[in-house]
Amino acid sequence: MMSNKTSTAVLGAWTFFASAHAIDVCGINGLPLTPNSIRVLGRFQKLKSLQHHGICTYLDVKRGKHERVMIVGEYYPDNLQNVTIRSSLNSPRLFAKLAFEILDALSYLHSHDITHRCLSPRSIRRVKISNYGLYYITEFGSTVSFPIGVPKYMCPEVLAHGPSDCCSSPKCDIWSLGIILLELVLEISLWNDFNLEKVLKEVISLKFENGKDVVNYLVKSHDSSKKYENCPASFQSFIEECLNPIPNSRTDAFQLLSHPFFVECELTEKSRAAVIPLLFLSTQLRCIECDDIKFEPVIDDHLLKRPLQELYYLWQLAGGDLEAELRRQELIKAKPPIVTISKLITGEGEEFGHEKDQAFLLDDSISILPLEPLRYRLKDVDHDIYYPLIEYSLNGIVSTFFKTLKDTAKLPLVIKEKDVEYQFVILLNMTTAPHCSFKRLLEAYPYKRTQITQECKLDIPPLYRPWIWATLLEIEGGIHEIYDGIDKETPTPSTDRLKLTFHAYVYWQGLDSLCAPFLSLNFNDEALAYACLSAFIPKYLHNFFLKDNSAVIQEYLAKFSHLIAFHDPELTNHLDNIGFIPELYAIPWFLTMYTHVFPLHKIFHLWDTLLLGQSSFPLCIGVSILKQLRNNLLSYGFNECILMFSDMPKLTIQRCVQDSIKIFCSTPKSITRRVHENTNLKKSFEANMRFSKSDSTTDPDLAMVPIPPTELKSEVSPRISAEDLLDLLDLSPDSRSKSRSQSIKILVIDICSCEEYP
Repeated sequence: MMSNKTSTAVLGAWTFFASAHAIDVCGINGLPLTPNSIRVLGRFQKLKSLQHHGICTYLDVKRGKHERVMIVGEYYPDNLQNVTIRSSLNSPRLFAKLAFEILDALSYLHSHDITHRCLSPRSIRRVKISNYGLYYITEFGSTVSFPIGVPKYMCPEVLAHGPSDCCSSPKCDIWSLGIILLELVLEISLWNDFNLEKVLKEVISLKFENGKDVVNYLVKSHDSSKKYENCPASFQSFIEECLNPIPNSRTDAFQLLSHPFFVECELTEKSRAAVIPLLFLSTQLRCIECDDIKFEPVIDDHLLKRPLQELYYLWQLAGGDLEAELRRQELIKAKPPIVTISKLITGEGEEFGHEKDQAFLLDDSISILPLEPLRYRLKDVDHDIYYPLIEYSLNGIVSTFFKTLKDTAKLPLVIKEKDVEYQFVILLNMTTAPHCSFKRLLEAYPYKRTQITQECKLDIPPLYRPWIWATLLEIEGGIHEIYDGIDKETPTPSTDRLKLTFHAYVYWQGLDSLCAPFLSLNFNDEALAYACLSAFIPKYLHNFFLKDNSAVIQEYLAKFSHLIAFHDPELTNHLDNIGFIPELYAIPWFLTMYTHVFPLHKIFHLWDTLLLGQSSFPLCIGVSILKQLRNNLLSYGFNECILMFSDMPKLTIQRCVQDSIKIFCSTPKSITRRVHENTNLKKSFEANMRFSKSDSTTDPDLAMVPIPPTELKSEVSPRISAEDLLDLLDLSPDSRSKSRSQSIKILVIDICSCEEYP
């Protein structure tokens, strides 16, 4: 296990139980109640979206048996209980930096309606707040059977009204901060020798008229009057405002950032972005005021220099099992069934059986996830690779590690996504030169949009797929402001539909399936999921969801029939003879973009390619599906085909993707050109599309004339434009060699009437 003396963030995990509902209890609607652990998981998604330099990042949450909840996040072994850290705060300015950083983080949490309620020296790790959000995800303590908070640091009004009081305001954290800072400056531990009952009585008794009386009482009761008098007057004023026993009079976090105490130390709310972290945050930054402080040597661990999201993702690929690791480190303890028998109470009030299981109370112990298996898997990686520059060439870096990746790259996509070494290379984007890590490319969006698109032609790492999809759909601007401005609460006659979101659409079938991939990837960011869906529909399903969409769908199906005929005339003749037309099976394909054909994990792989193609690419996917089923279709009659498509057999998604690309590249563009496609978006998307295919018309007279859907349906074979014909007959050297190698034969049939022929 990693040494606890490292100053770098590691992966920490902790666990607790949500309270279980009574058996056979239903809600007012008669349906079973949602398990509390699931409610916790749902509210936890908000915590994953919080990003601030002063809070430890949450990475994942998992649900175990018996309402167990397991949480993984950023973790630093050191905290404010460390004697070395406490002794390093030997100047007013350093102390002010500590208070300012904590207050800045609290201000951020409070702005997102998150009250910590568990703030204590143990939860302040390297000037980063940890263990926040427990009060929020448990719905103010209502979904757990234990109180939330550290009694000594809780404010009097919380203890007076009960530890699960849902009216606790963010100002509770300000009181906790005041107690913490008072202990630090006085170098004491309040009520250290008191039992829990006495501590609670002491806290509740702090009901003075103002904060000054509270501070004086605490200082005198611990014989620390002289130390407190030596503190700057501005600091004394700050502490007194924090420990004001009247909640309405207590100053909030944002206002305290402009307190004279910070102004005197040249720390104000306006300069929060330029605040340098305290010395014990980093081993690289030194402070003149603390040159004499000794620090333990830090292990040079290249793996820990990577972002924690990547680290946790690779840890899981290397075989990391969160629940198994918690059991190994005894944070989860198994008990024999005999000792879990419920307590029996007789009519006389006598109790028999075991005492209440202490495991259902909160244990804030942290388990550090071991990285040794991951280090072993990446032992052959050159150290320089861990630190990619903005653009960095791999010239001269040749190792056994990269040689083995060539073989891995040929494996199926499902296998590559589970391979640690391959995913490590993809995350750092080492497959091309010059390269840049995907994280940096995404941070440089939209400036690096073109490079992102080019890199996605090779592979897309699942870890960054949500944001990569957003860049491919060209999502920009204030998406959260737009989403927040939508009325999602007012009841409407069609509450089961997306009317409030897509108010311009009337035809709803398929929209829920289209939402699924975006919601699954952006489960903790509904605004981004909505923005992606809003950009996806105009590109691939333009006008499909209008009230009168028959002309759009009929044209789409006619183009699909012509595409089948172009690539497989034999199959077209057979399906026409048995009457198995695309209207019977293909409409759900296109309305849902194949989410009714493939499971979600295969949809991710399919859409990775779909989002890099034109609006006509879904037609090519449909032909590739029929190509996989061709042998069965040619041997089946109408009834057998209906049965097969009602229970779609398993299809190889990688073959489907590869065949779709070949079909798209070998199809004249006029065959799939539609009247109802979104021409406004077409040029923009074609500039970044995956498959280079010119769409410039040299002569308007050579372009395809729009054909009515009724006429399209009456024709078995597709038409191509004169422009495409000239492309096929191109006699350039490259074209001649290609035609000879593939033995291409072109038969041109002139169907002009006698009057038109001259």
